[in-house]
Amino acid sequence: MNRILIIAPNWIGDAVMSQPLLAKLKAQYPHSQIDVLASTWVAPIYRACAQVNQVIEAQLEHKQLQWSMRKKLARELQAQNYSACFVLPNSLKSALIPWLANIPFRFGYRGEMRFGLINFALENPSKVNRPPMVEHYCALASLLELDQAPVTAAPNPILTISHDAKGAVQAKLTAANINNESLYVFCPGAEYGPSKRWPTGRFAKLAQAVIAQNSNAQIVLLGSKADYSLGEKIIQGANGHPQIHNWCGSTSLDEAIALIGLCQTLVSNDSGLMHIGAALHIPQVAIFGSSDPQHTPPLSDRAKIMWLNLPCSPCHKRECPLGHLKCLDDITPENVLHTISLLR
Repeated sequence: MNRILIIAPNWIGDAVMSQPLLAKLKAQYPHSQIDVLASTWVAPIYRACAQVNQVIEAQLEHKQLQWSMRKKLARELQAQNYSACFVLPNSLKSALIPWLANIPFRFGYRGEMRFGLINFALENPSKVNRPPMVEHYCALASLLELDQAPVTAAPNPILTISHDAKGAVQAKLTAANINNESLYVFCPGAEYGPSKRWPTGRFAKLAQAVIAQNSNAQIVLLGSKADYSLGEKIIQGANGHPQIHNWCGSTSLDEAIALIGLCQTLVSNDSGLMHIGAALHIPQVAIFGSSDPQHTPPLSDRAKIMWLNLPCSPCHKRECPLGHLKCLDDITPENVLHTISLLR
């Protein structure tokens, strides 16, 4: 396998979870060139993967066929003579490009009428029996293991920070008079919905408690543009404390990766940024509500999970179907602060 193409998943967390597959393929074929076709949304994750030779960015939209764009990409990729392609999303449209590009070996899971588009496939496990995502992706490498080597535990994801991104973030911190020696990053968002978001009032009280405990602490709120209002509510709840900074929506994902890599402690919901923190081996507290920490945990021995394991959870709903959000609301700032102290 001289050249391998990866069709990336569409979510940041899933992209992080795919890095061990890249590491496994590189170990199996050390002289291969691994390229990744990714949407602009997740492309920065693969720029932080040491195994990747080239990230091919494409304006691929969620739930859109974009037939003309896919045909154009396929023509360009066909000229690169890839030996194999691993299609990580389960959709039919994600399998179209490698098929149109005539890549001979196309690996993936069965799903959404992809017969023929994927010519080497594994059975897609049910949602009930699905293994953790790292194992789910790494299993695809077994399709290349002709000697059927014994199955070993999948390694944890590892990301690296680019020199340029680190320099850009350090310049931003300096301009904002933020000393990163006592830097905390709080990530109040979660793309899936409110049932995965610890309430902003809880984040505000935690921020005040952290600063009361460490007068030099600087807290940066990190997330997407959609999370900016959450950041403002946290600052308002903390009485506009000048040591809390709302950077939601004002950093690129490359910069967000670098910022998390520079922080002393990360506190987040179950989100893509949580997985980035784990892959950077940063001390972190991960707060879970409606989702299952057994399926999507932060894979790091420096991570502490806070989950109440109530009878109604994990419900996997975007909003609390019972209307009380106890799975998150009953996690107190005091408990999170105590958990932060255990990270030392």
